[in-house]
Amino acid sequence: MSTPSPTPATEPDDLVRQKVEQLPAVLREKGIDVWMIFARETELLHDPSLDTVVGANVTWQSAFLFGAGGERIAIVGSLDVARIERTGLFPRVIGYVKSIRDDLRRELGALDPQVLALNYSTDSELADGLTHGMYLLLGELLESTPYLGHAVSSHAVLAALRGRKSAGELGRIRQACALTQQIFDAVTPRLAAGLTERDVAALIRGEMGARGLGPAWEPEQCPAVFTGPGSAGAHAGPTDTRIEPGHVLNVDFGVRFRGYCSDMQRTWYFLRPDEKAAPEAVARGFATIRDAIREAAAALRPGRLGHEIDAVARGLITAGGYPEYDHALGHQVGRTAHDGAALLGPRWERYARRVEEPIEAGQVFTLEPRLPIQGHGIATMEEIVAVTATGCEWLTEPQTELYLVPHCR
Repeated sequence: MSTPSPTPATEPDDLVRQKVEQLPAVLREKGIDVWMIFARETELLHDPSLDTVVGANVTWQSAFLFGAGGERIAIVGSLDVARIERTGLFPRVIGYVKSIRDDLRRELGALDPQVLALNYSTDSELADGLTHGMYLLLGELLESTPYLGHAVSSHAVLAALRGRKSAGELGRIRQACALTQQIFDAVTPRLAAGLTERDVAALIRGEMGARGLGPAWEPEQCPAVFTGPGSAGAHAGPTDTRIEPGHVLNVDFGVRFRGYCSDMQRTWYFLRPDEKAAPEAVARGFATIRDAIREAAAALRPGRLGHEIDAVARGLITAGGYPEYDHALGHQVGRTAHDGAALLGPRWERYARRVEEPIEAGQVFTLEPRLPIQGHGIATMEEIVAVTATGCEWLTEPQTELYLVPHCR
């Protein structure tokens, strides 16, 4: 698991253009006439949908209108016009000086949407980029028009656009996973008892820098490193805690490769002086996690619901006598480490309707159950799979054996 942070949009590449070209069919499928992104100062307060279909930031109040008939119109402050024109994504770029009001009302009036999608959502942060203040401003700008009365959430639009990965997107995620595994493999021979969590993180960051890669989420917590029974275990940065013989170490880490992320976890055991293999409790915990991931992957296919897949892994772990993990089995991965809408998780209120959404081909999910091993630490792995028409394929090379670190190097 990881805690993602927004990344400012960059100049669009071919994959942004592909998403824009997908959009009219998605809008028609979802019964949306026009989708509008309404934002300002996006370097500071970034709407994640901009990464998907715009590929650039804006300064002043800006509206990006996408119609089900293929219309693409950008209304931006005058000094943002050149930046948006250079994306090549908008046949019409309208610049204003004093107010966006007249241009926005005119263009919406011409499109006359009976269903207008806006970026608000109680379920998905990726469709919730419209701030409350901007919504109130939009109400003032569109006063006496019917369009806010026709508004619906853009959740369904962004769930499809972010979730249904193209071959190009899958290729970048697969490469990000391969690079992450290379870094794990390069660091493993250098691990030893006595290193601190911060030391391990420094080794990983060194390998990442040598490859010219950036972290998949905020650098203070990427990588996240946890050793021993007293560690935080998740969603915390590395500390000065030292690795001791008998500890289980797990690392949560991902890289960003050409705008797409990996998010993987691996587990090591540090042998005591008299040990040649991990003790039974550690081996059993690791095997339980490995088998839970395998069973969940075998159950994953289009049409199933997220909570059904989570129940497969959760049931195997609790049947083994372990407590159930206190998070979802898996989230989507893409332009951010936490991406998409549909989620593989239990029917808890915090996950809302995301675990009730049918799984679709092209979605990319992590599989990351965990369990405690008393006296040793936390056992977990995080693999990444892509949903296919008939099941799923591995984008990571799964960890099948516990990494053993000898007492003396």
